[in-house]
Amino acid sequence: MKKKIRVLIIDDSAVVRQVLTDIIAADPEMEVMGAAADPFIAAERMKAEIPDVITLDLEMPRMDGLSFLKKIMSQHPIPVVMCSSLTEKGSESAIQALEYGAVEIIEKPRLGSRQFLEESAVRICDAIRAASRVRPRRIVASRREIAPKLTADAVIAKSTSLAMVKTTEKVVAVGTSTGGTEALRVFLEALPADSPGIVIVQHMPEHFTNAFARRLDGLCRISVKEAQHNDTVIPGRALIAPGNRHLLLKRSGARYYVELKDGPLVCRHRPSVDVLFRSAARYAGANAVGVIMTGMGDDGARGMWEMKEAGAVTIAQDEATSVVFGMPKEAIARGGVDMVLPLGGIAAAVLKNCR
Repeated sequence: MKKKIRVLIIDDSAVVRQVLTDIIAADPEMEVMGAAADPFIAAERMKAEIPDVITLDLEMPRMDGLSFLKKIMSQHPIPVVMCSSLTEKGSESAIQALEYGAVEIIEKPRLGSRQFLEESAVRICDAIRAASRVRPRRIVASRREIAPKLTADAVIAKSTSLAMVKTTEKVVAVGTSTGGTEALRVFLEALPADSPGIVIVQHMPEHFTNAFARRLDGLCRISVKEAQHNDTVIPGRALIAPGNRHLLLKRSGARYYVELKDGPLVCRHRPSVDVLFRSAARYAGANAVGVIMTGMGDDGARGMWEMKEAGAVTIAQDEATSVVFGMPKEAIARGGVDMVLPLGGIAAAVLKNCR
C-alpha cells in the first residue's frame, strides 16, 4: 500500500487549520500529521515525528513564518508550502519565501478564507503533492470534486494554417511551474540586455506575480515586468503573465504584443502554458523559441508540440536540474522537444537559436 503524504499545518487561524485539515483528509494520497497555531507548537510536534510537507502561514504570533522557514531550511530542510494573504506586504514576503526554499504559494484572503480555500482544494492538494516530490536543499539563511481538465481549445482555437515564414524578429515563450521562480531567475540573469523579447507563464497566484516581476527586474540586465493588456514584446524585456489571467502572444504586422484573457482554467491553470504556447505557434511559428522548465503536471506539453510543428525551436529543462520533472517530461514524451538541457545551458541555447 502506497505511503500517504503526511502534512503538518501551521497557521494561527483555527478556521484555516480546520479547512486545510478537511481538504487534506479528503485526498486519499495524504493525511494530516498535526496542526499547530504557531511555529513553537509545531517545533515540539516535530520532535516526535518529521512531516513530509509543511503548510506554513506567514503572519503568526511569537514567530513569523518567514523566520521559521529560514530556520527549517538551514537546519533540517523539509518541503514547505506557504500560505499568504493577498496584501502587498504578504506577496513580497511570499516571494522572499520562495527564495529561501518554499516550494509553492497558497493564496489566502484575509476575509472569507473558508470559502476561498474550499474552492481552491484541487490546487492546494496539487501543491502539497508537488512539494512531497521535492528534495529541498539546505539554505544558508543569509541568502473535492475535480473540475474537467480543459485544453487550450477553451481559450484559443488551433490554427489551421502555418504561421508566417521566418523573419529577423524572434520571440521566446517560456512556461514553468513548481520550482520555476528560481529557474526563471537563473535563466533571465544569464541573458544580455539586448536579448530577444520574452513572454512567460509561471504558475503563481494573483497579486504575487507583480512582486515577483519587480524582484527579477532588480536582478537582471533585461527589464522584467508583469504583463499588461496590449504590452509590446520588445528586445531586452520579459513579460510575465499576471496570476489568474491567460497570456496570449499576438502579432500585428511586424509588432508582437500580448493579450490578457480571463477564460476558464486550462490544464487546471490560469494562466496556462498551453495557451501561451498555442498562441506562439499560431502567431510566431518559426520565429519563436519555446522553453519549458520545472513543474508538476502536463501544462505546456501539447502547446510545445504545436510550436515545434509550426517550425519553432523547442527546449526542455533536464531532469537533473528540475525541481519537479513533470512538465518537461510530458513535453518530451509527446515528441515536442528539440533539445533537453540543464538549466544553466538554456539561456545560451536560446540566444544561439535567435541569432
